[in-house]
Amino acid sequence: MSIRFLKHMDVKGKRLLIRVDFNVPMDQGVIREDMRIRASLPTLQTALEQGASLVLCSHMGSPKGQVIPELSLKPAAEHLAGLLGKPVLMAPDCIGPEVEKMAQTLQPGQILMLENLRFHPGETKNDPEFCRQLARLGEIYVNDAFGTSHRAHASTTGVAAHFSQCCAGLLMQKEWEYLGLTLADPQRPYVAISGGAKVSTKLGVLHNLLDKVDRLIIGGAMANTFIKSLGFAVGISLVENDLLDEARKIMEKAKAKDVALYLPVDFVFAPDPKAQAAGVCPYQNVPADQMILDIGPATQVLFAEVLATAGTAVWNGPMGAFENPDFAQGSLTVAKAVAENARVSIVGGGDTDAMLHAAKMADKVSFISTGGGAFLEFMEGKELPAFKALRECSK
Repeated sequence: MSIRFLKHMDVKGKRLLIRVDFNVPMDQGVIREDMRIRASLPTLQTALEQGASLVLCSHMGSPKGQVIPELSLKPAAEHLAGLLGKPVLMAPDCIGPEVEKMAQTLQPGQILMLENLRFHPGETKNDPEFCRQLARLGEIYVNDAFGTSHRAHASTTGVAAHFSQCCAGLLMQKEWEYLGLTLADPQRPYVAISGGAKVSTKLGVLHNLLDKVDRLIIGGAMANTFIKSLGFAVGISLVENDLLDEARKIMEKAKAKDVALYLPVDFVFAPDPKAQAAGVCPYQNVPADQMILDIGPATQVLFAEVLATAGTAVWNGPMGAFENPDFAQGSLTVAKAVAENARVSIVGGGDTDAMLHAAKMADKVSFISTGGGAFLEFMEGKELPAFKALRECSK
């Protein structure tokens, strides 16, 4: 895939339209977690140092084409100003004559933050006219929003067609290098860990991984479906009964591909996720009135041993209901094993990232992806719409 990156561009004196991902958790105008904003800083600082002016665009939440003041990007602009130590102008909208005038009068080193893209229905509909108006705000298009790169929206795909010069920012470049290039030729053994709630959201990922990995670990509530498909009861645990046959097919494919597939051998259980842990049981004997909420101590040892010799480890999805400390130990153990053992470690998904930070291991992994859905679709082997748009612009 031929994609140009920011390092290939001469941006001095140019006005850059940069798609960032500032869709951060916010409560009454106060940003609760700013990882995505901080992740954009290398791209923004590099462009500013090279003498560019910046027009930043992002969405916030799902206003569905309506103006919802609580979803304004003004708090994000103010927060960014504090991080950069310089003013960030706030536009009253993301398109229109007034916004165009603000953009066109920017001087090198100045920054303009556009209002929430999704206040306009044209953003999610990839409306041609909305794309044209958005494109008038910049001379070079830069996409640095991996978290939205699986969406064929105006700001991630359609707008690129209106620029003669497009590139990926430093964050997008890093995502591409790790998820694309590194995993195309992984250090072995290549171990994938898949957790979280549902098999249904990761069917494509699991099937694609079985063509690439040496070992596959399955934990979290999605493991319940596999355990039940083997004929064992799982109590009142979350399970996808319509996917029992699919779970068996995945296990059969793993065997045919000579991929070692590991399921939990014991569980921590309780009546519900908010309760205290009631006990530990082997996978064959889950109490009928109890819920599986974490992998058990024997499974923690097993999974850690599997990861002890990993060349490359890719992890998405917690091992249990980690929000309750009683059911966090399985995920913490896996986080420690991934961070301390794998020569190359790649983590994706907000919950998984949260686990790494809780385990104080975030700085010990090779790469944490900023995408949730985008990460999963990339791991399915799909070409993401935003990367396709950049590639076509670069022809």
